[in-house]
Amino acid sequence: MSEILKVRNVTKSFGGLTAVHDLSFDIRSGETVGLIGPNGAGKTTLINVLCGSLYADRGEIEMGGKIIGRMPPHKRCHLGLSRTYQIPRPFPELTALMSVVTGALCGKNRINRGLDDAGAEATHYLEFVGLFSKRNILARDLTFFELRMLELARALATSPKLLFVDEVMAGLNPAEATKAVHLIARAKEQFGLTIFWIEHVMAVLMEAAERIIAIQFGEKIAEGTPEEISNNDRVIEAYLGSGWKKGTCH
Repeated sequence: MSEILKVRNVTKSFGGLTAVHDLSFDIRSGETVGLIGPNGAGKTTLINVLCGSLYADRGEIEMGGKIIGRMPPHKRCHLGLSRTYQIPRPFPELTALMSVVTGALCGKNRINRGLDDAGAEATHYLEFVGLFSKRNILARDLTFFELRMLELARALATSPKLLFVDEVMAGLNPAEATKAVHLIARAKEQFGLTIFWIEHVMAVLMEAAERIIAIQFGEKIAEGTPEEISNNDRVIEAYLGSGWKKGTCH
């Protein structure tokens, strides 16, 4: 598989605090890669740097053969990079349908895209995530789980190649979490996605990811298969805890 994203020696600091330090890794087309680390490890800062909300102080980011480290977020979106947020960021005064229309209008290959076509696409993605019946409801009136699904529909509507999923399990009950995991798996298969998934629920990544990257204090401490990560002493000490049993992959 070819690399869809290359990250080389990326560093991001805030004053005297280095949130991401000299971080390098690749994501190959078609795979699901997990990102783990304790609170404050730099996971969200890294995603913000990769998506363009923040610019790295040093290092290089390449997607699809193009250097994107100084591209604004909308141009990265046009290349096929999209994301969900750990805390949903809806347009509260827009309906669910119009919220997803924004994604359909702003994604890649959107030259001369009309509102009718965008509306048809948005309807398709609302159906996919199970929100078609809520299409005329204002985003502010949706439940937390529905907002999570709206985030996913809006991201999918941009026609991404690479989707960043930021702690989609947070705040969900077990039944909702199961639905979300199955939906992301279906989206990967149906839309041919590559997924970079930040998650605190280790069982999810152990099941869903082909490869996991572990970071601490902004630095990569391990990278490997779920089994390798679950047996890595540095990861157990820094993140999984002494109660974690080696070989536990589920």
